[in-house]
Amino acid sequence: MLDQAMDTELAPLSLLEKAARVLGAFEGPQPRLSLTEVVRRSGIPRSSAHRILDQLVQLRWLDREGRDYRMGMRMLELGALASHHNRLRRAALPLLHALHEQTGQLVHLSVPDGAEVVCLERIGGSEATTVPSRVGGRMPAHCTAAGKAILAFGDPGAVEHVLAQGLRPRTARTLIRPLALRAELAATRERGVAYDREESFRGISCVAAPLRGAGRAVAAVSVSCCRGERELARLAPAVAACARAVWRELYGPGRAAAARPQDLEPAVSEQAMDNMMGWLRFSEWM
Repeated sequence: MLDQAMDTELAPLSLLEKAARVLGAFEGPQPRLSLTEVVRRSGIPRSSAHRILDQLVQLRWLDREGRDYRMGMRMLELGALASHHNRLRRAALPLLHALHEQTGQLVHLSVPDGAEVVCLERIGGSEATTVPSRVGGRMPAHCTAAGKAILAFGDPGAVEHVLAQGLRPRTARTLIRPLALRAELAATRERGVAYDREESFRGISCVAAPLRGAGRAVAAVSVSCCRGERELARLAPAVAACARAVWRELYGPGRAAAARPQDLEPAVSEQAMDNMMGWLRFSEWM
């Protein structure tokens, strides 16, 4: 055991671990640090720390003022985003459990990220072992019900971004023609819900509703099942009702029309930055 512990201590740090230590040096009350202070707090050699600091400044994670460094705008932006997602999950969780109890099916809460959707929460049902999803997992937006719900009620530019990335097939039923996807998104806007008809996984269908007020969708609630479209149509009202309830939980009945996604967090709190530091340890940004 002692030899194993010593090997762990002597193992060279990866670039991501070094960057995390450099950023961790800024966790104290002092907003600005010199290179010498970063080296002392992080334990990273001076040449490596200087190189990492320069890269972080270029990426806008840090700002440089003279010889000092401080947290950059990108860190604040992602910290606020992490805080927004945590608040969204907290508001949705009881309602997602209620939807699962009502339907007996697998329930997901997803948010957009470029041409993909990311799973924020997963409440297992009878299909839990059949659907290979996980919290933090990513899926292409064009072949998931959640992704199509968000695209249909989101920024038109997001649809063009997805099309530019290419509509890669995951099953024989995946929509791979731009005209077919556009028609499906138009039908989704008419119905108010989106369907995944075995487009992501063979034998698995899904229905999703966007989380939105009068503006653009910021997330989607979905239910997966192993049955056909008739079952999806039966589940659709419950899914849509859950999405509306989550939105009301976030904003209340009187704010839906005026609210926007960025209104979820008016300012970056200490908790938001803590969330950001935790997220960074698992990120692949380097």
